[in-house]
Amino acid sequence: MAANFYFLIFVAVVSTVHANFKPFRALLYSDWITCDHNKTLDLDVSQVQIFLYDFQNNFNISYQIDGAAKNLLSAYNLDVTRRLIFFVPGYKSHISKKTEELIRQTFKDVPNIYLIIVDHSPYTSARGGKIKSYERSVTYTYYIGTALGKFLADLNNLGFPADKIHCLGHSLGSQMLGYAGSTFTNITLQKVWRVTGIDPAGPCFSNGFIQDHIRSGVAKYVEVYHCNAGGLGTTAVLADTDFFLNRKGKKQPHCDGGIIPGLGESDSAKCSHKACVKYWTATVHNPTWYSAWACDSYDHFMEGRCAGNEITIAGYWNPGNATGVFYASTEGYGVD
Repeated sequence: MAANFYFLIFVAVVSTVHANFKPFRALLYSDWITCDHNKTLDLDVSQVQIFLYDFQNNFNISYQIDGAAKNLLSAYNLDVTRRLIFFVPGYKSHISKKTEELIRQTFKDVPNIYLIIVDHSPYTSARGGKIKSYERSVTYTYYIGTALGKFLADLNNLGFPADKIHCLGHSLGSQMLGYAGSTFTNITLQKVWRVTGIDPAGPCFSNGFIQDHIRSGVAKYVEVYHCNAGGLGTTAVLADTDFFLNRKGKKQPHCDGGIIPGLGESDSAKCSHKACVKYWTATVHNPTWYSAWACDSYDHFMEGRCAGNEITIAGYWNPGNATGVFYASTEGYGVD
């Protein structure tokens, strides 16, 4: 009898909490958050930093973004036959955080590349609280992205070829690359070789205007990987190729929520959002890991109804010759 009594109390508490708890996704996509993409503010982003790594020669250097291309090429002779991997992280990032270290460790043994990591944390930190800081970060996205496009254009004008530039962004960084790519083209009349968006930010973007997105046309080839679509990631399908990884590209296998509905949603979303970077970076040294099939829906993919459709490789070694929506599974490859 006592056990039943306490169980009923537990159910009542859970029901009350669930009824009054505003789920994480609903909070980010609600009227509580103000999405300002104003492009007339002329915001200063001079504290953005550019970190260059030449692992082959054990060399690294950093500059603030204003004049960074000229300063960099004055200090170091770049080999224009190498590829430049240009990584732009997301909201609440910093050069010393885990995602940036994962990118460094991933590319430190890749031959014939330079790596640049962008640190825009002075404008996109969590300062001011979750909602206000994200609103501020969204407002700065255009200005940071435009400054990054100008930096790459300066690099190109000083001799670094556009077809050697691979821009890689995670979350808010992916959306910045939409602006960066179009700015680069406006200045140089060329397009960078490739833009890769890893779970581009959804809140304030999914239902927004196309010009505020990472999208087809901002590079010679644009690919997007979805891992938390409708949560922290976008639901928009705008790239040359959109890859949906596992469970409709919404939730990753090891990222289930808690016992009480809604209360584990935040951690689950963050887990899936971050997992996308792990999945993509794992392919740098494992070229054939993730096969992806063109398919009308995730259900059809899981039922094997797309087995005869067009197939390509997801990740770093994606040949870039397939367009449309593709589905892939990462299960069984030991990445979590």
